[in-house]
Amino acid sequence: MTGLTDIRTLLLSRIRDVADYPEPGVTFKDITPLLADPAAFSALTDALASIAERTGATKIVGLEARGFILGAPVAVRAGLGFIPVRKAGKLPGATLGQAYDLEYGSAEIEVHAEDLAADDRVLIVDDVLATGGTAEASIQLIRRAGAEVAGLAVLMELDFLGGRARLEPALAGAPLEALLTV
Repeated sequence: MTGLTDIRTLLLSRIRDVADYPEPGVTFKDITPLLADPAAFSALTDALASIAERTGATKIVGLEARGFILGAPVAVRAGLGFIPVRKAGKLPGATLGQAYDLEYGSAEIEVHAEDLAADDRVLIVDDVLATGGTAEASIQLIRRAGAEVAGLAVLMELDFLGGRARLEPALAGAPLEALLTV
């Protein structure tokens, strides 16, 4: 085992399964043990920063909330700016919003549009790709702000929920990279 296989093994060893959380029948993938381990967190940050470099990203967007935890150190490591995409009503001043549908209801995310420019290539960073609803809304939001989407990078993809199939048309050829697929 070398390289990416070693990193994947390390990351997987630091993700804890929590049965029946947040509701019965769901197995939650808890990344807090990974974050608490400096070697694993550093390896994750390096791997995501490498994706940022490969995609030619000029900014990192982190999706609330765990995308902030992962995206900010990636931006620092890659020498890029960091932009938080937040739930509606959490950012001060003028924002650009994007509504999207959830399984039961809807939600809205926002960004400070002035933080993105037409010459920006944005890598979206999050912890988990599940159904893809929030990621798809963030892609639309970034494009509406006038920037280009360089790609989407996640720690893990929950393959059985079909998020990749949902996002591929929205990504329009930009890469979707998951370090782990479960």
